[in-house]
This record gives sequence, C-alpha cells and structure tokens, in this order.
Amino acid sequence: MGMDFRKRIYSFFLNKIKANQYLKLPMLACMTVTLFFYYIFRHFADNGKRYAGMGLALTFFMLSSSFAFPVSADSGIFVSAGSGAQDVREGMPEKFKDKTREDLQGNPWDNPQDNAPSAKDYAPSADTGKTPSAENSQEEETGLQEDAFAECGMAKSDKLNAGDRFTLDDILEGDIRYRTEEKRTQEAEQTAMNAFTAEDWRLVLINKQHPIPEDYTFELVTIKGSMQCDERILEDLLRMLQGAKEDNVNLVIRSPYRDMSRQEYLFGRKVKNYMNKGMSYMEAYKTASTTVTVPGASEHQIGLAIDITSDTYASLDEGFGETEAGKWLAEHSCEYGFILRYPKGKEYITSIDYEPWHFRYVGKEAAVIIMQNEMTLEEFVEKYLL
Repeated sequence: MGMDFRKRIYSFFLNKIKANQYLKLPMLACMTVTLFFYYIFRHFADNGKRYAGMGLALTFFMLSSSFAFPVSADSGIFVSAGSGAQDVREGMPEKFKDKTREDLQGNPWDNPQDNAPSAKDYAPSADTGKTPSAENSQEEETGLQEDAFAECGMAKSDKLNAGDRFTLDDILEGDIRYRTEEKRTQEAEQTAMNAFTAEDWRLVLINKQHPIPEDYTFELVTIKGSMQCDERILEDLLRMLQGAKEDNVNLVIRSPYRDMSRQEYLFGRKVKNYMNKGMSYMEAYKTASTTVTVPGASEHQIGLAIDITSDTYASLDEGFGETEAGKWLAEHSCEYGFILRYPKGKEYITSIDYEPWHFRYVGKEAAVIIMQNEMTLEEFVEKYLL
C-alpha cells in the first residue's frame, strides 16, 4: 500500500511538470512536503505500540518518583501552603502567622555566595571541641545558624550555641506539668479499645507520596526557647530524656517543629548546593529529596518528628548511630512511643537516607511493634491500617 501511494504521488506531480514546465519547481516543492508528512505518518503508524509503551513507562516513573511536587527553579518556592499542603503556621504565635520567607530578615536565596563555606564553618565548636566536616550537609539541616530566621527566634551564629539545643535540665527550668495519672489511664484504656486505626493522629503517614493532609490540625507547645512540638507528645518526650539521663546518657533536642517556609528554605538550599556542584536542576532536586524532605511532606511540619543528638556528639551524620546515645535511642525510644524513622537498609522504602538522629512519635503500642520487628512506618501502615 505504501509503495502504491508513493507511486501515485510521483506520477501525479511528474504529470503536472510534463504538462507545464513552468510549474516544475513549485511541483517539486509540493511533492517534497507531501512525502515528508507521509513518511512521518508512516513512522508513527508503524511504531505506535512502541511509543505507547514508552509513554506508559514514563507516566509510571513520574507518579512513583520523588517528583510528586511541582517546583519552579526560578521562583524558589517549591510547595505553597495553598497548593494542597496544610498551612502549618496555624498554631504559631500571631505575630508570625502572616510572615513569608521574603518578610524575614533578608532573602538567603538572593546571593549564592551566602551559602559558600567560610573559615569559621570549619573552626572547632565551643560546645563540643569537634571540627565539623565540610561535607557534613546533614548538619546544615538543623538550620539554627541562619540569621534570616532570627525574627522567629533562630540563632544568628554559624556555630552551635547553648540556645540552639536543649537538654532535659534546660527544658525543666520552665513551667512544664505532666498529665495526671488518671488521664494517662483513660488514654491507655481508650487506645486499647480502639487498637490501630487510620484515624489515629499518631500513625499519620507523611512522606513524598503522602503529603500533609489539608484538614490535618494540631496544637503546638513550646519545649524551650523557639523550639516547639505537637503538645500531645511532649510528656513522652520528656520521659524519654529523663530515662536516658538515668542511664547516664544526656540527649539533646536539635530540630523539632519547622514551618513551611523553613522547610522550603532548607530544601532549596540543598538543591542549590548540588547545582553548584554541576548537577542539573532535576538531578539536584531528586538527590536533595533523599536527605531533606520535600516541603509539604515533612514530619517536622506537623510537630511529630524530633532530631536528637547528645551532649558529646553534635553532628547530624551516620556516626551518631554508633555513639552511646545513638544506641540507647535505637534500643529504648520505642518504650516512650518514638521510632527510628529512617533506618539503615530501608532506604528503598522510605526514599530517605539513613538518619540515626531522626525520631518520630507513633505511640508506645505501635512503636514497640515497629522497632521489635525492624519495620518502617510505611510497612506498619500497609500491614495494620490498609
């Protein structure tokens, strides 16, 4: 059929040319254009199944990869509070509710040089005597050194200082009261009656594929200084700090609740750092999402995640897991309702690199099951809630 069509095209235009030599050039041009589109059509007709398969594979890849959140390299805004993710500024002090990233002290994105390491970034810390590594990108994630957030109570120094992290003794200087034994008993009974349900706030799954629900609500409580968390986890958090102290381990709270603008800034800075190393924007975005959670999908934004180190090891890196504090947390955190959220060897499930300092509150019953069975929260939800 293809040969017959081409022969008819040739015959038609050649007859026109023979009939009138003055139309030779226009007829040749028309014949060329006609055959060009004909060959394109035949190519797609002959390879339709192949292109359909490629399209399905690409669609599956986009839906299952970390590119679940639309981003703009120019705007610097990755997920807006009004685009489906909860505005976690609810519950913040009134004077901060209307703040945007641009309203804060300067825009840390304007000058790439602001992110370049300086000599003081490698100086020994006054608190620990340790020298931070130039490649320790996880240390940056606490964000406590950026003066762009000083208005929200963040420290203005590039170094860690006493106001950036709090031990149990620091926290208990404030007026923190424990719930009554009667209320704890009622809560335990209610939990036993309900078992595990998808409506349980403690078991809400937040990750790249499950961003913060629009209707998710919670109340923040101040731990110390500018640090906050979901008020429902504070008592168990303090009990865990006390339990560690009784075993001669002094835990240090580093990074609890973060608002949307803070998470956007941390993620954007990480993307920019990778781009400065020669990666394309999409490569930098995907790599950054394995170390800093995509804005709108961070457990820090709902006050249930806490970054914890110790008074003898301040760095947020894998080495913390080998310290006495890291081992204590891995063994005992479930007794207080916390789990190691991103365990080693489960990166293919969580899509986040191993973080021995990142702990998530899920309640004591679920935490014991998860830690004893070496599960992730994703695996627990799939087995018990779906």
